[in-house]
Amino acid sequence: MSKIKTNIKCSKCGVFTENSDYCKSCGNLISHRKRQELKVAKFKQEQIEEVKKELENPNLAKRLIKHPFVWYRVAGWVLHSVFLVVSAIGAFLAWFIAMVAAG
Repeated sequence: MSKIKTNIKCSKCGVFTENSDYCKSCGNLISHRKRQELKVAKFKQEQIEEVKKELENPNLAKRLIKHPFVWYRVAGWVLHSVFLVVSAIGAFLAWFIAMVAAG
């Protein structure tokens, strides 16, 4: 099976290169397919780094709960409890409004 020959002109130096991802003269990346693959890989790596950062950097309440000083741990549990109670009240209000609207 014969391979299709492609000549791509380098945008940096202007030399035509045949069947290669990089310029034979200056080493510049000239393959559009390879450039797209590198862009996708970079985007995936950025997403992975973002998720790692989220997992490694918990919110204030969780950091306080794990603190070695007892008063900070108590403050962390209080803050966590307040957040839970406010969330529960919000969920109840949303449910109640939906039930009233439903008839």
